[in-house]
Amino acid sequence: MTKSENKTAKYNLKSSRASSLNDSKPGFIPIIVLLILWEIAARCDFVSKGLLPPFTEVLSQFYELIKNGILFENLAKSIIRVLAGFSMGALLGILTGTVMGWNKYIDKLFNPLITVFYPVPALGWLPILILYIGIGEALPIAIIFICSFFPVCYNTVCGIKNVDKNYIFAAKTMGASNIRILKTIVFPLALPTIFTGLRLEAGMAWRVIIAAEMVAIPTGIGALMMRAESLIRMDIIIVCLLVLSVMTFIFERFFIRIESVLTKWK
Repeated sequence: MTKSENKTAKYNLKSSRASSLNDSKPGFIPIIVLLILWEIAARCDFVSKGLLPPFTEVLSQFYELIKNGILFENLAKSIIRVLAGFSMGALLGILTGTVMGWNKYIDKLFNPLITVFYPVPALGWLPILILYIGIGEALPIAIIFICSFFPVCYNTVCGIKNVDKNYIFAAKTMGASNIRILKTIVFPLALPTIFTGLRLEAGMAWRVIIAAEMVAIPTGIGALMMRAESLIRMDIIIVCLLVLSVMTFIFERFFIRIESVLTKWK
């Protein structure tokens, strides 16, 4: 490589780095501007502090909730419920969806049930579940299970069915068994669609658990929000909303990362 080519390569590398850095900056600018406007509006009494406390006061309350352990205590309960319900719902959804997508007879048997129950909102089952299992730890886990199972199952079925049949035919002509074809060809090719369902429902699980805790559970982030509402503590409500936003983001990014690792061959 000549000196001029070397300089050009270094310049292009620096330009690409600067470009990527500049591309990442604008994402934070609207958030920073919003926080500044929020602080100014609250401090200048454009909005009542009872309805919109300054952002700095929200941060102060966030620190106090962490310091006295209230936030961690309620957040831990919500995390356990989400992990338990989502893990069971997603696992059963993937297993059921895989069998339905692979076997047309089982698909014909169960597809009407999935079609009927899938559109029903998860919280629509709340009154029935309260009557059947009562108010307790099993209730939010059951809600999350229902919230996770049907969408993951549906996406898994779609992913399995949309695999190019030519790959399956080629594998069969080479003598591969159905189990081997499913494990090495069909399921890997269906992973992007399956992870789409997992990623979407990971965020939806947090939205559902908050609503369930607000309605029927005395502990958790949703219950903390309801107690704050009864005391007209808007700062605590905003803290809970920020925590909910962060947890939803973390769960969704987790599945994006896992998907990128498992499908890096694509």
